[in-house]
Amino acid sequence: MRTTATHDQRIAKMIFASVYPLYVEKVEKKGRTKAELDEVIKWLTGFNDKRLQELIKERVTFETFFGRATLNPNAHLITGVICGYRVEEIENPLTQQARYLDKLVDELAKGRKMEKILRTA
Repeated sequence: MRTTATHDQRIAKMIFASVYPLYVEKVEKKGRTKAELDEVIKWLTGFNDKRLQELIKERVTFETFFGRATLNPNAHLITGVICGYRVEEIENPLTQQARYLDKLVDELAKGRKMEKILRTA
């Protein structure tokens, strides 16, 4: 699926540390924990706790965040619609990675089992 260059640039320039508290709020409102959110982020990106906190403190953009990540080899198993886009059809790699993260956060907030979210079952 095609996204516009403006859309892709907007995502690339967003500060991860600005979005992270919104993710936390979303999952906690639905009875999930920050630790579960961090587990999902670490699964997708390959970061450990220390590295994740450093990137938040550094206030990196999504472009830098995913540029430093080692995407999980099973990330391609993340499918479905998020924000009106079918994630597996997004052509811009960075936009697709950001939407993978959005999809995982959404699944966590909706109460999906962690094994399913992390594509292990």
